[in-house]
Amino acid sequence: MALIVQKYGGTSVGSVERIHRVADRVKRWTDQGHRVVVVLSAMSGETDRLIGLAKQIQERPEPRELDVLLSTGEQVTIALLSMALAAKGCPARSYTGGQVHILTDSAHNKARIRDIDAARVRADLDAGRVVVIAGFQGIDEHGDITTLGRGGSDTSAVAIAAALTADECQIYTDVDGVYTTDPRVEPKARKLDRITFEEMLEMASLGSKVLQIRSVEFAGKYRVPLRVLSSFDEGEGTLITFEEDIVEDAKISGIAFSRDEAKLTVLGVPDQPGVAHRILGPIADANIEVDMIIQNIADQAATTDFTFTVHRNDYARALEILQGMAQALGARQVLGDARIVKISLVGVGMRSHAGIASQMFASLAGEGINIRMISTSEIKISVVVDEKYLELGVRTLHEAFGLDRDPTL
Repeated sequence: MALIVQKYGGTSVGSVERIHRVADRVKRWTDQGHRVVVVLSAMSGETDRLIGLAKQIQERPEPRELDVLLSTGEQVTIALLSMALAAKGCPARSYTGGQVHILTDSAHNKARIRDIDAARVRADLDAGRVVVIAGFQGIDEHGDITTLGRGGSDTSAVAIAAALTADECQIYTDVDGVYTTDPRVEPKARKLDRITFEEMLEMASLGSKVLQIRSVEFAGKYRVPLRVLSSFDEGEGTLITFEEDIVEDAKISGIAFSRDEAKLTVLGVPDQPGVAHRILGPIADANIEVDMIIQNIADQAATTDFTFTVHRNDYARALEILQGMAQALGARQVLGDARIVKISLVGVGMRSHAGIASQMFASLAGEGINIRMISTSEIKISVVVDEKYLELGVRTLHEAFGLDRDPTL
């Protein structure tokens, strides 16, 4: 008998019919003798609807009151699922985040979990009940309702699984697992049976939207086995686990990409200590996150060219900041390009296989794809290319590294 935490996203509980389907699935697990805790999101589209209502009242809704409003979405689904389970002869009890004391900090709309008191949940499980908990929400030390930000129900589920020392945390979504890349870009993409936490963390940070990045961080930190499954199809999904549990010796596990990139270059700034801070300090002050950074000595003596990337949504603001400070920096020119994308190879196999970067660059060059920037880590190589080459680049690398083939064969 195992203790399982299951999380169902908005599309999984998007209608009464789908809620009944979730109840049937949960009951199958309990009929097998397992103890089950279910964490739910709001119905698909409900959070956006509530935000829309708030903005009809205030252009910039008060964060505390917005959390009070948004938390109601999950209360609907947990109550309905508990009713559906009871109707099928499966005792269940629903709780909001505050009722099971999911304690967070006070950062409204993007709170972080600090602690969970699992005593109430354990008591219900011991009494033979399914416990249904509202994801995405908690309560701070002042008793105020908080929410965890987009995708926060994933983090709720992992945190609850960690608090309960669950045997597995299962994330049910509208895909049947983690793929080598997005099947909409490369139809030959293959579902992975297993992937390491490190690899999944890189994939999530690089644009893969299967799991919220904070949930992967949490699971890795507290060693919670995590599995991604489909709410609509049967299957084993993808197990996100520890490196020592991965038996395949694949060089590369997947290809991630981001369409939301923009590049900025400051030409001809003085090559002296502190120049990077003078450029990036005002960018950070504007709460703009910087990703890749390159600094090169320019042809002209004692000057340097400084290039970095930001999210495309921040491009206009970042360009405006740089242009406003160009003269003070002593820069010759500020350039920008919002028509770029980032493509990344991810795999723990890079640690034991040489020549990955060389093979990647050669494959792209063979298709006439020019690399604009390069960034590496121990298990990742990222390149920036013109956005028109995104799909060609992903398909080329997918084939070059044999990701459509089962590594066990």
